[in-house]
Amino acid sequence: MARIAGVDIPDNKRGEIALTYIYGIGRKLSQSILVKAGVDLDTKVKDWTEEQAGEIRNVIASEIKVEGVLRSEVQLHIKRLMDIGSYRGLRHRKGLPVRGQRTKNNSRTRKGKRKTVANKKKASK
Repeated sequence: MARIAGVDIPDNKRGEIALTYIYGIGRKLSQSILVKAGVDLDTKVKDWTEEQAGEIRNVIASEIKVEGVLRSEVQLHIKRLMDIGSYRGLRHRKGLPVRGQRTKNNSRTRKGKRKTVANKKKASK
């Protein structure tokens, strides 16, 4: 397995796909990285030479925020929103969807497991 930016990327996948295993790199960015490094997009990771892997590491290290740096930056942005008390910050604080989704039926990933609320009992005479 090749190790880039502290992540083991799979050997048996094409370079374009394998780079997306790194947090902060998607398909489009992985394509541009490989073009800058001079590596063919269709070459599998196991077929990369040591020079090609080193060039890819250099491109990623010099030009792109990935993994820990990016994660901490995103967390700081969320913390800033919560500190200034914006609507998005309040939604983050309450653990509800931030981007305008409905919450009556869906949004279970944000709200967590269902909490059943008991029905009111009818008053007996």
